[in-house]
Amino acid sequence: MQKNDPKVINAWASYDWANSVYNLIVTTAIFPVYYGTVTEKAFGGEVVPFFGFQIVNSVLFTYAISFSFLIIVLLSPILSGVADYLGAKKKFMQFFTYLGASACIGLYFFVGENIEYGIICSILASVGYAGSLVFYNGFLPEIAYPKDMDKISAKGFTFGYIGSVILLIFNLAIYMFPTTFGFSDAGTATRFGFLLVGFWWLGFAQIAFYYLKDRPTGNVLNGQALGRGIRELKKVASRINQRPAMKSFLLSFFMYSMGVLTVMLLAPLFAKKEVNIDSTEMIIVVLILQILAIVGAYFFSFISAHKGSKFTIGSILVLWVGICIACYFLQVKIGFYIVAGILGFGMGGVQSISRSTYARLIPQSAVDTASYFSFFDITEKLAIVIGTFAYALIEQLTGSMRNSMLFMTLFFIIGFAILMSTKLKEEMDKVEADNDAEGGLARP
Repeated sequence: MQKNDPKVINAWASYDWANSVYNLIVTTAIFPVYYGTVTEKAFGGEVVPFFGFQIVNSVLFTYAISFSFLIIVLLSPILSGVADYLGAKKKFMQFFTYLGASACIGLYFFVGENIEYGIICSILASVGYAGSLVFYNGFLPEIAYPKDMDKISAKGFTFGYIGSVILLIFNLAIYMFPTTFGFSDAGTATRFGFLLVGFWWLGFAQIAFYYLKDRPTGNVLNGQALGRGIRELKKVASRINQRPAMKSFLLSFFMYSMGVLTVMLLAPLFAKKEVNIDSTEMIIVVLILQILAIVGAYFFSFISAHKGSKFTIGSILVLWVGICIACYFLQVKIGFYIVAGILGFGMGGVQSISRSTYARLIPQSAVDTASYFSFFDITEKLAIVIGTFAYALIEQLTGSMRNSMLFMTLFFIIGFAILMSTKLKEEMDKVEADNDAEGGLARP
């Protein structure tokens, strides 16, 4: 694939369009509220049975998210090494896409009483989503020059935000007017929305699969491939260890991602339990949030181009500290709407700039980009595991999500401190100089 080919870039960004509907509709806007409502109705309260154990439904859901990302933390290092060894990132990306989309379709049959089935489907959908991103992100250094990565990364997130908003609006319409669309009630319409997510994800992913190309190495998948994949990963780990700026950035990213991703994933449950936001209100809030995320992605891309990644990410982290503190004191719905708007603005910026910043630290001559991005994704997923586990544990111990939200500020503060001590610009300049010196890789 030729770098900066508009067709390839648009196709790569279209995968954000394809899979972001899962992240918005199933993870954020609709499924958490639906899950809470149907399980409370089925079991007469928040405490539900799960394989013989009694547990609060929101705590169970949070632990399920944590477990799903733990699976990816354990699998992706090995699979990304094998993918680089075989030159088969797209094939792995396809496998996880089909797994996640099929699980979304399976959620149509979750009605509350079958809670074990619903949790298993939600875990598989999360594994599919997170697993596909390991290999999707690994294509960024292959399709773009460093100077364009902020903009192209923002484009991907923007495609995702727009696509997911379109489908969410349609889901909102069938939820609010189920009989108009031929459904017996709002619950059936909501479950039909999960079908739409799965088929949307499957269908639009084919655009990326058509244009993104693997770079086969000629190596054969055999009994030795797994071991060689692990050795490839160890080799990349050694390279990262020799580059203090990349290692420090990953550590900072790990810390602040524990806060960012946990708050994003669990904000709907927080809104329902602590501020009494209902399903329709939550969907409208998320729509506004997505629009502001688009603005945030491009706004912070512009800031990064003029002020640098460190300044940009640091500024966003200050916003996130304010968000968590505000959540602790929230009592009225209007306050949540305002905080959610700020969250959306910061969400679009921190995700986009973090991804492009890491991509700019990878040598452009590297062929093992899946292994490099495996470390990025492992860092992110492990952050979710620990962040969501800590969030659930604090709620379980104290009985309030407000305390969990306040605790998240610690992760942002530590991440900010590490980031400020990292020499990002110097390392990026060195990577670009090395690329130009190698010849044939210089930017046009």
